[in-house]
Amino acid sequence: MNRLLITGTGSGCGKTTVTMGLLAALKARGLAVSSFKCGPDYIDPMFHREALGVPSYNLDPFFSDEEDLKRSFLRHAGRDVSVMEGVMGYYDGIGPEGRCSTWDVARVTGTPAVLVISGRGMATSAGAVIAGFRDFRPESCIQGVIYNGVPASMLPLLSRVSEDQGVPCFGCLPRREELSVGSRNLGLITSAEIEDIRTLIAQLGALVEENLDVDGLLALASRAGTVDVPDAGETLPRFPVRVAVADDKAFCFRYPDNLELLRRMGAVLVPFSPMTDRALPENVHALYLCGGYPELHLQELSANVSMRRSIREAIEGGLPTFAECGGFMYLHDDISGVPMCGVVHGSCTEKNRLQRFGYVTLTTDRDSVMGPAGSVIRAHEFHYYDSTSNGDGCTAEKASNHLRYACCHVGSTLFAGFPHLYLPSASGFAEEFLRRAHAYASRI
Repeated sequence: MNRLLITGTGSGCGKTTVTMGLLAALKARGLAVSSFKCGPDYIDPMFHREALGVPSYNLDPFFSDEEDLKRSFLRHAGRDVSVMEGVMGYYDGIGPEGRCSTWDVARVTGTPAVLVISGRGMATSAGAVIAGFRDFRPESCIQGVIYNGVPASMLPLLSRVSEDQGVPCFGCLPRREELSVGSRNLGLITSAEIEDIRTLIAQLGALVEENLDVDGLLALASRAGTVDVPDAGETLPRFPVRVAVADDKAFCFRYPDNLELLRRMGAVLVPFSPMTDRALPENVHALYLCGGYPELHLQELSANVSMRRSIREAIEGGLPTFAECGGFMYLHDDISGVPMCGVVHGSCTEKNRLQRFGYVTLTTDRDSVMGPAGSVIRAHEFHYYDSTSNGDGCTAEKASNHLRYACCHVGSTLFAGFPHLYLPSASGFAEEFLRRAHAYASRI
């Protein structure tokens, strides 16, 4: 049950760098570590998986109630220690009150939080930052601070500043430009795009080991209490089906909990690459096209004519299909004028700002491959592209302002749209999808 949470004053303060380096340092010590990302992000967990060689999971209070959030943590907690990484600033969430924030994850799971502060150009003023974050909410869980982007020579002064506020300092991490990770409009570039990513992460681990009090952080993690939650008494139906899952550089955004739920229901997941494979895998009974960056690989995807034909003919032939965000874009006639699968008749083009960004609750307006009309599930949108054919099979309601809009193409064999669904938030969606897959398998 040893665990700690790395959070920050805001986006860009360095919490991902600290988290990656700490994970690498702990792994180099031979510890069995697990990692978690607060919120709906996909890209940071990719780096966690590269550092650890094991899956990283999301902990999101919007997707899960408090008991389910604790169950998810317990199911995946590391044998020796677990490290959670926050999202945005510690108290940032939905609306001005900051619902479903990193603080909520720390509070619900009883996890000590270490605040990362970008310390450049700051000395005594850091005390005001620490005091403000510590006292902003009752039981803030903040039990330490790390300064990022400052030299070791500042450590005595900054340690004194933090200790004057009753918060221990676990070190200063100097900035190393050669170890920085680039970004684009959806966040960091993916780990698959960085040459020799494992070497970079190992160097981050060495930097953390040299400059941070890793022993102190482990001692803090060991003081976390137990996580108590009633047994869910869950009995899931099982469907012995094979589900083709898109998995390559173009399609890499998915919640591991989605895949795990499908497996727990008996599905065998069959990975394939829309970029390089010639056709869908043989003997599959459903298709899952997840999100990603298809826009970065348009020519490769378009040139793979046999794969595009294979997917189009399979869907037209009744193959149950679930496509979200990038996978939904891939099903269009074209993306930015480049031919795609031609299942969804419309075009996707890039816009100059985020489209319909944020948490949503989806309600299906008619029966679909994922369940009857009126089914409800929680989801998240984060995309710069938009479609001339977004669909009208669901009504989405934004969590931040309750704005409602139509989205998604839904039918007896297809559920496709920009929202990323979190299937464990409404397991009936996964159950119906696999039930349709089982029915399809009996017909072929």
